[in-house]
Amino acid sequence: MSRAYIGLGSNMGDRFEYLLAGVTALFKADDVFVVGKSGVYESEPVGVTDQPDFLNAVVAVETTLSPHELLALADKIELEQGRQRITRWGPRTLDVDILLYDDLEIGDPKLVIPHQRLTERRFVLEPLLEVEPDVRLPGGIPVRKVLDELEDNQAVWRAGDL
Repeated sequence: MSRAYIGLGSNMGDRFEYLLAGVTALFKADDVFVVGKSGVYESEPVGVTDQPDFLNAVVAVETTLSPHELLALADKIELEQGRQRITRWGPRTLDVDILLYDDLEIGDPKLVIPHQRLTERRFVLEPLLEVEPDVRLPGGIPVRKVLDELEDNQAVWRAGDL
Protein backbone atom coordinates (compact mmCIF):
# COMPACT_ATOMS: atom_id res chain seq x y z
CA MET A 1 0.00 0.00 0.00
CA SER A 2 1.11 3.51 -0.74
CA ARG A 3 0.22 6.67 1.18
CA ALA A 4 -1.01 9.68 -0.76
CA TYR A 5 -2.32 13.08 0.27
CA ILE A 6 -5.05 14.59 -1.86
CA GLY A 7 -6.07 18.24 -1.85
CA LEU A 8 -9.65 19.25 -2.59
CA GLY A 9 -10.87 22.75 -3.34
CA SER A 10 -14.08 24.46 -4.43
CA ASN A 11 -15.30 28.00 -4.96
CA MET A 12 -18.51 27.58 -6.95
CA GLY A 13 -22.03 26.78 -5.83
CA ASP A 14 -22.34 24.91 -2.55
CA ARG A 15 -18.60 24.68 -1.92
CA PHE A 16 -18.95 22.50 1.17
CA GLU A 17 -21.17 20.00 -0.65
CA TYR A 18 -18.64 19.73 -3.47
CA LEU A 19 -15.85 18.99 -0.99
CA LEU A 20 -18.04 16.44 0.75
CA ALA A 21 -18.88 14.80 -2.60
CA GLY A 22 -15.16 14.55 -3.39
CA VAL A 23 -14.35 12.92 -0.05
CA THR A 24 -17.33 10.57 -0.39
CA ALA A 25 -16.15 9.52 -3.87
CA LEU A 26 -12.72 8.71 -2.42
CA PHE A 27 -14.33 6.66 0.37
CA LYS A 28 -16.28 4.68 -2.25
CA ALA A 29 -13.42 4.17 -4.70
CA ASP A 30 -11.97 0.71 -5.19
CA ASP A 31 -8.41 0.27 -3.92
CA VAL A 32 -8.48 3.58 -2.02
CA PHE A 33 -8.86 3.73 1.75
CA VAL A 34 -9.32 7.11 3.42
CA VAL A 35 -7.20 7.13 6.58
CA GLY A 36 -7.42 10.80 7.55
CA LYS A 37 -9.03 14.10 6.64
CA SER A 38 -8.52 17.69 7.61
CA GLY A 39 -11.06 20.25 8.52
CA VAL A 40 -12.29 22.74 5.94
CA TYR A 41 -10.20 25.86 5.36
CA GLU A 42 -11.33 29.03 3.64
CA SER A 43 -9.03 31.31 1.68
CA GLU A 44 -9.01 34.09 -0.83
CA PRO A 45 -8.28 33.07 -4.43
CA VAL A 46 -4.70 33.05 -5.74
CA GLY A 47 -3.76 33.90 -9.31
CA VAL A 48 -7.11 35.03 -10.69
CA THR A 49 -8.39 37.05 -7.73
CA ASP A 50 -11.73 38.23 -9.16
CA GLN A 51 -13.68 35.15 -8.06
CA PRO A 52 -15.28 33.76 -4.88
CA ASP A 53 -13.23 32.52 -1.93
CA PHE A 54 -12.22 28.86 -1.83
CA LEU A 55 -12.93 26.09 0.62
CA ASN A 56 -10.10 23.54 0.84
CA ALA A 57 -9.39 20.26 2.61
CA VAL A 58 -6.80 17.49 2.50
CA VAL A 59 -7.44 13.75 2.66
CA ALA A 60 -4.86 11.05 3.41
CA VAL A 61 -5.38 7.74 1.61
CA GLU A 62 -3.77 4.34 1.50
CA THR A 63 -3.97 2.89 -2.00
CA THR A 64 -2.81 0.17 -4.32
CA LEU A 65 -3.42 2.46 -7.31
CA SER A 66 -0.38 3.78 -9.12
CA PRO A 67 0.09 7.55 -9.13
CA HIS A 68 -1.30 7.75 -12.69
CA GLU A 69 -4.29 5.57 -11.78
CA LEU A 70 -4.95 7.82 -8.79
CA LEU A 71 -4.76 10.84 -11.09
CA ALA A 72 -7.34 9.22 -13.40
CA LEU A 73 -9.61 8.74 -10.38
CA ALA A 74 -9.12 12.39 -9.34
CA ASP A 75 -10.01 13.55 -12.87
CA LYS A 76 -13.11 11.31 -12.88
CA ILE A 77 -14.28 12.72 -9.53
CA GLU A 78 -13.84 16.29 -10.82
CA LEU A 79 -15.85 15.54 -13.95
CA GLU A 80 -18.63 13.88 -11.93
CA GLN A 81 -18.92 17.12 -9.98
CA GLY A 82 -19.17 19.27 -13.10
CA ARG A 83 -15.60 20.56 -13.24
CA GLN A 84 -14.87 22.51 -16.42
CA ARG A 85 -11.37 23.71 -17.21
CA ILE A 86 -12.05 27.07 -18.84
CA THR A 87 -9.72 29.54 -17.12
CA ARG A 88 -6.45 28.53 -15.50
CA TRP A 89 -6.77 29.18 -11.75
CA GLY A 90 -10.37 30.15 -12.39
CA PRO A 91 -13.54 29.18 -10.54
CA ARG A 92 -14.25 25.49 -10.12
CA THR A 93 -16.87 23.21 -8.64
CA LEU A 94 -14.23 20.78 -7.42
CA ASP A 95 -10.48 20.53 -7.79
CA VAL A 96 -8.85 17.22 -6.78
CA ASP A 97 -5.03 17.25 -6.69
CA ILE A 98 -2.47 14.66 -5.67
CA LEU A 99 -0.18 16.56 -3.33
CA LEU A 100 2.18 13.79 -2.28
CA TYR A 101 2.47 10.08 -3.07
CA ASP A 102 4.82 8.20 -0.75
CA ASP A 103 8.16 9.95 -1.24
CA LEU A 104 7.98 9.85 -5.01
CA GLU A 105 9.02 12.66 -7.29
CA ILE A 106 7.30 12.58 -10.68
CA GLY A 107 7.61 15.21 -13.36
CA ASP A 108 5.91 14.18 -16.54
CA PRO A 109 3.51 16.16 -18.75
CA LYS A 110 0.40 14.70 -17.08
CA LEU A 111 1.47 14.41 -13.46
CA VAL A 112 3.78 16.34 -11.14
CA ILE A 113 4.38 15.03 -7.62
CA PRO A 114 4.87 16.71 -5.23
CA HIS A 115 2.20 19.08 -6.51
CA GLN A 116 4.12 21.87 -8.21
CA ARG A 117 2.82 24.69 -6.00
CA LEU A 118 2.43 22.73 -2.76
CA THR A 119 5.23 24.62 -1.01
CA GLU A 120 3.75 28.01 -1.98
CA ARG A 121 0.17 27.50 -0.82
CA ARG A 122 -0.73 28.13 2.82
CA PHE A 123 -4.29 26.93 2.07
CA VAL A 124 -2.85 23.48 1.26
CA LEU A 125 -0.03 23.29 3.81
CA GLU A 126 -2.23 24.04 6.84
CA PRO A 127 -4.81 21.28 6.20
CA LEU A 128 -2.02 18.88 5.15
CA LEU A 129 -0.34 19.38 8.52
CA GLU A 130 -3.64 18.93 10.30
CA VAL A 131 -3.95 15.47 8.71
CA GLU A 132 -0.30 14.51 9.29
CA PRO A 133 1.73 16.85 11.53
CA ASP A 134 5.01 15.04 10.75
CA VAL A 135 4.62 14.78 6.96
CA ARG A 136 7.75 15.37 4.93
CA LEU A 137 8.47 16.23 1.34
CA PRO A 138 10.54 13.83 -0.76
CA GLY A 139 14.10 14.32 0.41
CA GLY A 140 13.00 14.58 4.04
CA ILE A 141 12.15 18.28 4.38
CA PRO A 142 9.42 18.69 7.04
CA VAL A 143 6.30 20.36 5.68
CA ARG A 144 6.05 22.21 9.02
CA LYS A 145 9.37 23.91 8.22
CA VAL A 146 8.10 24.89 4.77
CA LEU A 147 4.98 26.45 6.30
CA ASP A 148 6.97 28.25 9.03
CA GLU A 149 9.24 29.78 6.38
CA LEU A 150 6.46 30.70 3.93
CA GLU A 151 6.62 34.42 3.23
CA ASP A 152 3.13 35.00 1.92
CA ASN A 153 0.45 37.01 3.66
CA GLN A 154 -2.54 34.98 2.47
CA ALA A 155 -5.40 34.81 4.94
CA VAL A 156 -6.43 31.23 5.62
CA TRP A 157 -8.87 30.28 8.33
CA ARG A 158 -10.38 27.03 9.53
CA ALA A 159 -14.05 27.14 8.57
CA GLY A 160 -15.37 23.84 9.92
CA ASP A 161 -15.27 20.07 9.64
CA LEU A 162 -16.06 17.66 6.83
